[in-house]
Amino acid sequence: MGRIKKKGEAGNAKNYITRTQAIKKLQISLPDFRKLCIWKGIFPREPRNKKKAYKSVTASTTFYYAKDIQYLLHEPLLQKFRDQKVLEKKISKALGRGDVGDASRLERNAARPEETGKPRYTLDHVIRERYPTFVDALRDLDDCLSMLFLFANLPSTSTVPAKMIARCERLCLEFQHYLIVSQSLRKSFLSIKGIYYQANIQGEDILWLAPYKFNQRVVGDVDFRIMGTFVEFYMTLLGFVNFRLYTSIGLKYPPKFDQTKDDEAGELGAFQLEGNHANAVASDAPAQLTNGDANSGPDPKTQAEVNKLIRQMKETDVDGEPAEPEDKDEATDAIDKFEPAAPGGDVLPQPTHSGSEPESLFANCTFFLSRETPRQPLEFILRAFGCKRIGWDATLGGGAYTTNEQDPSITHQIVDRPVIKATAQENDDVEDNQTSQKLAPNQRMPGRTYVQPQWVWDSVNDEELKRPDLYAPGAQMPPHLSPFVQSTQGAYDPTIPLEEQEPEGEALEDTDEEVDEDEEEEAEEEAEDSLAVKRIEDTANEMDIAASHEENEEEGENDSFGGFSEDEKETKEADEEDDEQDAELQYQRELIAELTGKPIKQDAPSNPRSKAKVEAKKQLARQAKEEAEEIERAKGMLSKKKRKLFEQMQYSNNKKSAEDQKLRAKRRKLEKQKAKGKA
Repeated sequence: MGRIKKKGEAGNAKNYITRTQAIKKLQISLPDFRKLCIWKGIFPREPRNKKKAYKSVTASTTFYYAKDIQYLLHEPLLQKFRDQKVLEKKISKALGRGDVGDASRLERNAARPEETGKPRYTLDHVIRERYPTFVDALRDLDDCLSMLFLFANLPSTSTVPAKMIARCERLCLEFQHYLIVSQSLRKSFLSIKGIYYQANIQGEDILWLAPYKFNQRVVGDVDFRIMGTFVEFYMTLLGFVNFRLYTSIGLKYPPKFDQTKDDEAGELGAFQLEGNHANAVASDAPAQLTNGDANSGPDPKTQAEVNKLIRQMKETDVDGEPAEPEDKDEATDAIDKFEPAAPGGDVLPQPTHSGSEPESLFANCTFFLSRETPRQPLEFILRAFGCKRIGWDATLGGGAYTTNEQDPSITHQIVDRPVIKATAQENDDVEDNQTSQKLAPNQRMPGRTYVQPQWVWDSVNDEELKRPDLYAPGAQMPPHLSPFVQSTQGAYDPTIPLEEQEPEGEALEDTDEEVDEDEEEEAEEEAEDSLAVKRIEDTANEMDIAASHEENEEEGENDSFGGFSEDEKETKEADEEDDEQDAELQYQRELIAELTGKPIKQDAPSNPRSKAKVEAKKQLARQAKEEAEEIERAKGMLSKKKRKLFEQMQYSNNKKSAEDQKLRAKRRKLEKQKAKGKA
């Protein structure tokens, strides 16, 4: 006979523990428990049966795994929290005794851990536990960067101290410097929320969001204590990641920081990187496999064979040209691959399809940023893609290549202001309302390309310099599309012409609308012509009336209106009879359709083009009906579970197709308006 199981000793009652029980077991306060769970990655769990897990359970009861809480019992941070609690009790007791000096001494020692040698706590061991490998840390870097970039732009308050903001800003700038040096930035997108960036670091795609440089308003309904706990953890994580990234490319960490340049809003220019970049390039080559011996080299026999092959490749003909082999390979589109010449030989870097590297997209350009443009994101993107010379207005901060807008070395200027008609005024010494401009409004430097900021983002995402005339100041720019959305087959794609992706039914409706619009325009033109003819006839009649005014006076002054003529009465009665006949005929058709259950028969169009459209519509309707019947027959062969799944799939597909149809209709309307505007 097996052992009798007692209630509450197995199953959900043993596997789960409530938050109140966990706090009592760990002997810490609720805020410290929240901190510990956030840092250690422990989150609440939902048991299958709450009643079995805890008797007096309510809707707000929070459960945790008992094993997770048992794991927290051995956390070194618990002792730090307890020491902090003991210190707070000592300070409160000293204040209760009236010993203010002792209380202030204890508080000073707690506020200066670097002098006492007893820091409050560090999260280094937590980072090493949660991320055993560096790739694990990179995969979890998206939320980290988004949170730190957000806090770097917040104003300092009682809940968000200035030291935390400065630390976040410094870590973010250090990470941006790595992306610039390593040229790891790939894409960027301007959205309503902020600016999205995507970088590729050691094969891992990292996507984060940076807010715009606006004055942020801190609201009171956000719990910044919880967010501050995450920020404290993320600051430690990004510090570890930055150290590993800098050392991997041969740079010293942390880089030198110039406080004076930072006070002048230098930002990226306030850091000075140190290290030999040549070592970083060499470190990117694949390392040789050794058995732990640092001095081990290639096999001498293998090296001799490789050297012999190299000498044969360097031999030349008498004319000084390289010797051509007898067997010529046929030209193909495939890329040549460098295979090792002998076993154990060096592996050469393989070529890629792209001839021009996107990392050096702006290498040959010198930019000047006008004062109305966002300097920080533009500087970061331009430097990340090879630009070395970036100037801007002196009001945007220090660290510029040049602040002179008339510098002849500038090739591109980024402006974001509307085109203003300049008025020539004599003896006009009045300065601008914000800063003095050396160039008058609408004045352009010859030989310089003027573009809007979107040109930079679109060029980066397409990996090529876009046409600058499409992004000229005041021009209607192309739509800024997200580079992170992958187009799927059958879905709306704004990069493809509308005629290539709209179904046949929408195309027929579109042509009907165009025909209706053309007919309306023709009717309006005919009405305008008839009105013009009528006005001419009226003026002629007025002239006749004025000429015969004297004759009418002689005939008599008391003549009254004699009514319509007989011809006008006959035409009016005929029109009324035709309208009555059409109405009776339509009424009869409706009655017949109601009795038979068939659609109302319409008059066949006399236009052959309209007849072809009607036939095409009928063919499409017949085809859609056959497809629907085929689907219904196929659904009858499915089980109930699979049928429901299929219906859900159909519902989602129909919903997506309706959204695509709305987008196509909106685009069709915009294209028509644009065509009318050009006409």
